[in-house]
Amino acid sequence: MTVHHPQTPQFFLTSPSPCPYLTGQAERKVFTHLVGERAPSLLDLLSQGGFRRSQNIAYRPACESCRACVSVRILVDEFRPSRSMRRILARNQDLVGRMGMPAPSSEQYSLFRRYLDDRHTHGGMSEMSVLDYAMMVEDSQVDTRLVQYRLRGPDSFFSEQSDGDLVGVALSDVMGDGMSMVYSFFEPEERSRSLGTYMILDHIERTRNLGLPYLYLGYWVNGSSKMDYKIRFQPQEHLMPKGWERYAG
Repeated sequence: MTVHHPQTPQFFLTSPSPCPYLTGQAERKVFTHLVGERAPSLLDLLSQGGFRRSQNIAYRPACESCRACVSVRILVDEFRPSRSMRRILARNQDLVGRMGMPAPSSEQYSLFRRYLDDRHTHGGMSEMSVLDYAMMVEDSQVDTRLVQYRLRGPDSFFSEQSDGDLVGVALSDVMGDGMSMVYSFFEPEERSRSLGTYMILDHIERTRNLGLPYLYLGYWVNGSSKMDYKIRFQPQEHLMPKGWERYAG
């Protein structure tokens, strides 16, 4: 009989389901629970092996016939924004981003719903209720932060009470070797701002300011056009069979 130590994580495998990124492929995930005092150190360890967090679950792809999903992390100390990225930073100088504890609000959920209705009408998250959203934000036993991006008000330098409308939100974890962007969403009517790119650029700077070497972006899916944006942030490392390797594509 196998006896599991109470501190030893147990791993489980999901049943096959249609892949949301590649037509005709089936996805499976291996996952474990992040609970108790060891949750932060376990997430650090699992992130090195390509796992991602969703609430109190750490998971990674375990597909039988496909290896298109590749874990990506940006080398923040070496990163320099491209000319187009500098234009995006300049375009969003009228925004202020404030990082705090993960506390959900009705304002965030309204923005979340507008984002899903515009971008992901048929995705797995499309039916999320306000309670589901609150759990996504709050249900964490690791060091999780919420960054809210608002229009800068006349007195935003002195008080956040002066901040204007909410245009973007990022849920991120702070780990031993970097930050990990868990989920982000933004105002779909502000397309000209390129807010998705802007929030990544802002997180690169936040990670650098924390003295940490990596910003984890999750999975780049080779062959999925909606994941191509992750390749733009160079230099970066990809998790390959022999470990993390600098991407030279």
